[in-house]
Amino acid sequence: MRKIFLFMDTIFNKVDAKGRVSLPSDYRAIVKELSTEIVCYRSLTAPCIEGCLEDTLDKLATEIENATDFFSETQDNLTNLIFGDAKRFSFDSTGRIMLTDKLLKHAQISDTAVFVGKGRKFQIWNPQNWEKEEARIRAEVMKNRPSLKTPKEQE
Repeated sequence: MRKIFLFMDTIFNKVDAKGRVSLPSDYRAIVKELSTEIVCYRSLTAPCIEGCLEDTLDKLATEIENATDFFSETQDNLTNLIFGDAKRFSFDSTGRIMLTDKLLKHAQISDTAVFVGKGRKFQIWNPQNWEKEEARIRAEVMKNRPSLKTPKEQE
């Protein structure tokens, strides 16, 4: 039976002056089990950092290749912004990663970071920005109550 690994929870951690932040222990356990590194890049849609395992990025590369023409501007733009920006991070013996200035600046993170689990990926936010974003998302979901189709409904 396949073991399931999902990034979950919302966790606040301190960021030191060098940009080091502790990866949440549950996240480290996933990384240790499946890989040795995480990959982070600037979000294309929000002022935050996206993080995932490299195999998730591999699946994204396949999806982009299957959904777009190989020489299209769309594919060039997506791959430039995602893969051209992505960086592998190993964590040290205390579970910290050192985020780059470019990532920290994009996410407006200084002394505290919020890790937000999103299943196969996670995001790292500035606490005030995450609070606003979470309120926006909740209001949107309450207004447009989503529904999921069961496998029988999809047939």
